[in-house]
Amino acid sequence: MGVFSKHVRYREAGEEANVNNVENFGTPVRSLFTSTKVFTLHHHIDIMDENENIVYQARTKFFSILDKTDVMDASGRKISHMERKLLTLHQRRYISMADGRQFELSTEIFHIYKDITNIEGLGWQLRGNIFELNFELYDANDSVIAVIGQKFFSIHDKYCIDIYRPEYEETVITILVALQHMIRDRENSRSSFSAFSSSSSS
Repeated sequence: MGVFSKHVRYREAGEEANVNNVENFGTPVRSLFTSTKVFTLHHHIDIMDENENIVYQARTKFFSILDKTDVMDASGRKISHMERKLLTLHQRRYISMADGRQFELSTEIFHIYKDITNIEGLGWQLRGNIFELNFELYDANDSVIAVIGQKFFSIHDKYCIDIYRPEYEETVITILVALQHMIRDRENSRSSFSAFSSSSSS
């Protein structure tokens, strides 16, 4: 599906890069793929290469109100830490990289078709299509850094990411994990609202 679809950017490991990505940005330097483990006490994400070798992992503390999450490489070296900000209209994540850099992800509201998430502290921006589950990451000069695609209807919550600026790989992976958590939070909020609306109407 990945090579033929111009709209759905997701592809499995081993498939060719999405034709739309190649036409717009060229062949990615590196592609990685995520899979969320289900039925575990901790929220756990594996990030794998084209050969399905684990290169990064993300683990969230059990029963963490702030959704405290650490990202590590395959050797266990800590890459970054992230936390959710509570009591805000914007979805917001605080990020601390192991090298001392800090930045925030803040989602702009009131966009109907596109999601826009500002990466404050880096000057980057994540622009997403909330219907087709595609996202593009741009730097401060509006040059593409990576393109993200989410798989529809996957119990393991799968993503693929085509990276065009490999020097930012660890930062990009951290942003990808934060994005997955923010999308999950939004889906949970919608489910809770729907359940509340149904119970109120009945």
